[in-house]
Amino acid sequence: MGPSRLTDRDLGWLRYLYRKATTPDSWDRDGRPHEHWDTISDPPMLCWHRFDLIDSTYAVAMMADITPAWREVYGHILDELIFRHTGWWAAEDWLTQIGHDPKRGEYPDLYRFLIPEQLWGNYDVPGWTANGVEPWGLEMDPIGATGNLFFKGFFLVMLGLHLRTTGDERWNRPFEMIRDGENTFTWFHSAIADHLHRQWTQAPAGCHCENTKVWPFCLAGAGLGLKLHDLLRGTNYHEVFRTWWQDTCRTKYLHLDGAELPTMVSFYYDPILDVHHEVPVMLGWIPSIYLAPQVPDDAQRLFRAGLTQTGTWENTGAISAAPNRFSALNLWLAKEWALDWYVEPLAAAIDETCEPTWDTSRGEFTWRFQLDEPHPRGQYNGTMAAAQVASEGTWWRLSNVGPGTRFNEPTVIGVDFPAVALSEARWDPTLSKLTVTPVGINSGDHSRTTFRVTTIGDPSRWTAEGPLADEIVIRTVADAIEVEMPVRGQAVVLHGPQCR
Repeated sequence: MGPSRLTDRDLGWLRYLYRKATTPDSWDRDGRPHEHWDTISDPPMLCWHRFDLIDSTYAVAMMADITPAWREVYGHILDELIFRHTGWWAAEDWLTQIGHDPKRGEYPDLYRFLIPEQLWGNYDVPGWTANGVEPWGLEMDPIGATGNLFFKGFFLVMLGLHLRTTGDERWNRPFEMIRDGENTFTWFHSAIADHLHRQWTQAPAGCHCENTKVWPFCLAGAGLGLKLHDLLRGTNYHEVFRTWWQDTCRTKYLHLDGAELPTMVSFYYDPILDVHHEVPVMLGWIPSIYLAPQVPDDAQRLFRAGLTQTGTWENTGAISAAPNRFSALNLWLAKEWALDWYVEPLAAAIDETCEPTWDTSRGEFTWRFQLDEPHPRGQYNGTMAAAQVASEGTWWRLSNVGPGTRFNEPTVIGVDFPAVALSEARWDPTLSKLTVTPVGINSGDHSRTTFRVTTIGDPSRWTAEGPLADEIVIRTVADAIEVEMPVRGQAVVLHGPQCR
C-alpha cells in the first residue's frame, strides 16, 4: 500500500488546480481558454491547450486513492478538465491544420532532429496534424477521424480515471463535442473505446496521430485508456494493445527484444513512406510512463536504457535536474519502481532547480521552473505534481486494481474546500472506523469546520474517538451525519456501524 495521507505540498497543488479548473472561461470556438492554461510548452508537438488538461489529471487520480473516502473535490476538478476537452480549442490543431504545412520548407534548424534527414524540407514536422491529406481526406470529427490518435487516446485515459475516481457514469452518457455548428459530434466513454479498438485492429502498425505518423508514446497512452475501460467496464479491448506490443512496438519500434539495452528507438513511424525516424534512446524513453502500468518490465528496461545512455543509471556522483517535464517524469518513474538510490538525490535536485513555490495567502503550491511567467507552467506542473504524489506502484494500481467498495462505504462530502482540505479520509471496514484529518490553509488555523458523511447505516450509532472527541459535535441530518470539529491538522476517528 502507498501513503495513507496527503502532504502539505499535495494539498497546496490541489488548491491551485481547483482554482485553475473552476475559473470560468470558454473552450468553444467563439470563446477563449483562460491564459493560465498552457499552450506554449515544448513546441511544435505539445504546445496545445489539451495537454495541460491531460497532464493535470494524473495526480488528481492518485490523490483520490490516498483519500478514498473523500472524492468530491477530485470529481469536480476532473469534470472541469474533461468538459474543456470536449470544446473546440481542445482540438484546435486538428480543426485548423488542413493539408500539408505550407511552411515546411522554412523550418528552423532546431526541427532537424524531428524529421528524417532525407525528408528535410519536404515533410511535415511532428505537431502539424495534416487533416485532409490523402488517402484519408478531410475528417472534422477529432475522435471519428482515422488519425488524431493522441486526441482520443489520452481522452480515454481521462475518462477512465474519472470513472475510477468517482464511480459516476456521467461521461458514459452521450455528450456533444466541438459544438461548432455542423461540426458537432456526439460520443461517450464506451463508444470512444469501441471505436479506437476497431481502428487499431485494422491498423496493426498502430493508429497515427498527425496524419502519416505512428507514435509509440501516444499509442502507449491509448493502450492505457483501453486498459482502464476493461478494468472498469469488463471489456477486452486491451488485447489489441498486447498484440501490437508483442508483434510490432517491442521489436520494430523500441528494440527491446535483444539481449542488450537498446541505444536507438523509433520516435515515430511513417507507414505510408515506410520510414522509421530513429533517435537515441535518451530522447525516446518517454513512452515508459504509459507503458509502466501495462508492461512494467519492458517499461523499466526502456527507462533504464535512457538513463544508461545519459550516464545516470546507478550513478554514484551528483544528480542534476533540468527545470522541465523530463525531471518530473524521471522522479515519477523512480518512485513508481522504488529506485531509492535515485529518488532522494533527484528530488533534492528538483527542489534546487524547479522553484517550488508557496502562495501562503491561498495555501497554494506550484513549481515555477525558472520561467518567470505570470502563471505556473501547466503541463510541467501537472507532471511534477504526479511525481510528488507517486509512491511505489501507485500508478500501476490505478489501471490494474479497481476502486473496490469505496462507493458503497462512508463518504465525506461538503468539506469547505479550499479553506479546509482533508489530508486523510479512509474507511476501515474491519474496525468500522472512518479516519478524517482536516487541514487549514495556515498551520496555525484553529477554526472549526463542518462536513457531512453519507452511506453510513444507522446515523444514531456514530461516535467520535481520540483526543479531539470532546470537541466534536455529531448531528443527524436525514440519512447522513454532520460533523463539526476543530481544524488543527489532527486526525479524528469516527466509529460507526458496519456498512454493507
